[in-house]
Amino acid sequence: MNNQTTVLQTNSLTKFFGETKATDNISLDVKEGEIYGFLGLNGAGKTTLIRMLLGMIKPDNGKIMLFGKKLDSGFNLWNDVGYLVETPYAYPNLTVTQNLKIYYKLRGLENESLVDSIIEKLKLTKYKEKKAKELSLGNQQRLGLAKALMHGPKLLILDEPINGLDPEGIVEVRELLKALANEGSTIFLSSHILGEISKLANRICIIHEGRIVKELATDELTRQLTKKLIVKTTDNSAALNVLTDVNYIAELNLKEEIEIMSADAIANPEVISQLLVEKKLPPRQIYLFIEDLEMYFLRTIRTKEL
Repeated sequence: MNNQTTVLQTNSLTKFFGETKATDNISLDVKEGEIYGFLGLNGAGKTTLIRMLLGMIKPDNGKIMLFGKKLDSGFNLWNDVGYLVETPYAYPNLTVTQNLKIYYKLRGLENESLVDSIIEKLKLTKYKEKKAKELSLGNQQRLGLAKALMHGPKLLILDEPINGLDPEGIVEVRELLKALANEGSTIFLSSHILGEISKLANRICIIHEGRIVKELATDELTRQLTKKLIVKTTDNSAALNVLTDVNYIAELNLKEEIEIMSADAIANPEVISQLLVEKKLPPRQIYLFIEDLEMYFLRTIRTKEL
C-alpha cells in the first residue's frame, strides 16, 4: 500500500465553530484502491471533516490535497469524486429515474445507459418509477448511493452509507464497495460502527472529540483485542492461589471468576486444566474471552480521555 499513489491527503486540518474545535489537526494519507475507515461517535467530527473534503466548508487551518491537487477554488476534478453525506438528498416529488437523470445532467455525463445501469446495480429497478418521498429509508439510501456511484468516481466519500439498510442491503453494499476498490476506486468511509467498518476497510482511523486517537491496519485489530482465559472451579479463591503461585497473571473479577491474562495460558488452556485437576480443583468451566469490537472502540476512546 505504501508504494501506491496518494489520492486523499490532509495536513493539520482544523475547524472551529465558534469556540468549539470540531476537528483538531487531522492529518490523513489515503492511497489509491484503499478502503479507509473513519470511525467515531456521533459528534466526533466525522461529518465536519467530510464537508471540508468536499469543499462545502473551509478549514480554519491546514490543507487538503485530492489526486495530488490542492483543494481550493480552482480545483476542477469533481467528476472524479462521488459522495454521500448524512441524509441522502433527493427531489421528493420526482421518481428514482427522474432524480438520477437530473443528476446525470448536472454531472455533464454523456452515456445515457449509466442511469439504467446504476438502477440495476443498486437493485432499485422495481422502484424506478416510484417518487423519492415514497421510498423506505433503506431505498432512499440506495438512491443516494446510486447518485454517488453513477459516474464511476475514482474517489468515493461516504458518510454512514449503510444507514437504514436491512441486513441483505448491508451485505450487498459491502460487496459492491469491495468490488469497486478491487477495480481501483478509493473509498473513504465514515461510520460509528466498528464491526461493519472492520469487514470493509484496509485501515481504520478512530477519531474522538475532533482528534485522531488511533490509526491501524485492520489485520492489526484482532491482535489488539483484549483476550482472557476465564476459569470457574469449586473454589475459585484457592484456584487463584494455585495459579499465581506458579506465576500466572490472574485475578478474580466482579463475578468471582478467575481471569487469566498470561499469553501462554491463553494459548494452552489444557495446561491450566491439568494443573487445577492435579490440585483437586477441576474446572467447572473454562473458556477464552475475546473483547468484541465495540468494547475495543469504547476502551480506545475512554483511554484517551483519561
